[in-house]
Amino acid sequence: MAGLNLPVQQLAEIQANYLKSAAEVWNQSLHTLQGEAAASPKALGDRRFGSEWLGNPASAFTAQMYLLNARTLMQMAESVEGDAKTQARIRFAVQQWVDMASPSNFLALNPEALKKAIETQGESLTTGMHHLLQDLQKGHVSQTDESVFEVGRNVATTAGQVVFENALFQLIEYKPLTAKVHERPMLFVPPCINKYYILDLQPDNSVIRYTVEQGHRTFVVSWRNPDESLRATTWDDYIEDGAIAAIRTVQAISGQERINTLGFCVGGTILSTALAVLAARGEQPAQSVTLLTTLLDFENTGILDIFIDEASVQLREMTLGPDAPGGPGLLKGQELATTFSFLRPNDLVWNYVVANYLKGEAPPPFDLLYWNGDSTNLPGPMYCWYLRHMYLQNELKQPGALTVCGEAVDLGAIEAPVFIYGSREDHIVPWPAAYASVALFSGERQFVLGASGHIAGVINPPAKGKRSHWTNNTGSAKHPATAEAWFAGATEHPGSWWPVWSDWLKPQAGKLVNAPKSAGSAKFKPIEPAPGRYVRAKA
Repeated sequence: MAGLNLPVQQLAEIQANYLKSAAEVWNQSLHTLQGEAAASPKALGDRRFGSEWLGNPASAFTAQMYLLNARTLMQMAESVEGDAKTQARIRFAVQQWVDMASPSNFLALNPEALKKAIETQGESLTTGMHHLLQDLQKGHVSQTDESVFEVGRNVATTAGQVVFENALFQLIEYKPLTAKVHERPMLFVPPCINKYYILDLQPDNSVIRYTVEQGHRTFVVSWRNPDESLRATTWDDYIEDGAIAAIRTVQAISGQERINTLGFCVGGTILSTALAVLAARGEQPAQSVTLLTTLLDFENTGILDIFIDEASVQLREMTLGPDAPGGPGLLKGQELATTFSFLRPNDLVWNYVVANYLKGEAPPPFDLLYWNGDSTNLPGPMYCWYLRHMYLQNELKQPGALTVCGEAVDLGAIEAPVFIYGSREDHIVPWPAAYASVALFSGERQFVLGASGHIAGVINPPAKGKRSHWTNNTGSAKHPATAEAWFAGATEHPGSWWPVWSDWLKPQAGKLVNAPKSAGSAKFKPIEPAPGRYVRAKA
């Protein structure tokens, strides 16, 4: 902080602009009080402040002054001179304070909440207090009506069987929906942060069901929600006993040496690492690799970068890592969930504080937000290794820089075509960072960019006709060096990117054969129906 500086000239300009704008707001408010309707603001340009705010001169003044103060504070934060990471941290901290201090978050200043309290004779406040007490017991702000959903009943309902399990995961094989299936099976490796059923929310937006409908014999890893018995689990364990064990099981059940693979978010990082380990052992099990919003090059990690430096990683290692004085521990799922929510505080925190507590409104049922609240723990040693070697030291992209499961890994040694997807508004995996994976592989590569964010961009079924996607038909050897150059030559298409991926995958899937009559094999018999026990365990 000692090296930071706020230039005097810029500060003077900010102060002068602030005083001018504050005077304008004050004069406008005086004219409004004198009955000059034309002086009233038509809109405040912020969805937190609607018609009730404009209809009350005091509330309109409060909202306008808040917005002016917020702009001024952010201008000051933007003007601070210092290193890039410290600048980003200051902007993040100021934005958090600004969002928290909104008058809409306080009952006494919120005319919408006060009006509802009067209209309901205080019932909205009683209900809001009830919601608050319930959320205190849950340990998080409710974003949806969680009572509506149940895993296996109305989310994660695609039919299948658990055909393998170990301490880390269950492997689900899904029931075919076509008379014939492609001979090469498909293995999904979802993220171990949150649960796999983001890929199987409802039948009409399920990536898993869509894949099965396209005639692919589909297997999905359902990671266990770690408890104290897994607190010492390492990154190597997730690779060897997780992804590699899943690959070998799918090979054994299907009788196919080469299989199609897909990894989502950190699941893509795990899958790519596992395939690099197997390549170092002389094995090439992947006929194709699909990576959805995945980081392999961690140079640009967006807003998450503000949380990562040597001191913060060391702190995690000292408290959760394998050599921590009290022994390894668990990173609690609620801590991760809270961190991700505060990356978008107005949308994922304060919006629900106002609606749930101040107005006494029950949050509407929404499957994606139910999944978002179904958090998972992470083993400390695995998490600390991931932070240091991926986020902090960015070693996965460097051939031979990392040793995993006893092997020096090189992503370029993976001999398979790769389909890479990024979401244009992703704040977890910025799409230029997803595009950076193109340069790390040596085989055929295709990159597709979708609209929206980290989750909504991926979960975009064709039947909905929503959003759009971009493609660039440059050959694999001619991929532009930068994401910006790729986008400059890209073409926008309406609707989902799923059909583009399906068309790309089909030639990799092999000929059509009769669909299996039952799940598993003689050696790998069904254990229980999907979605299995592991996904139901709460953090």
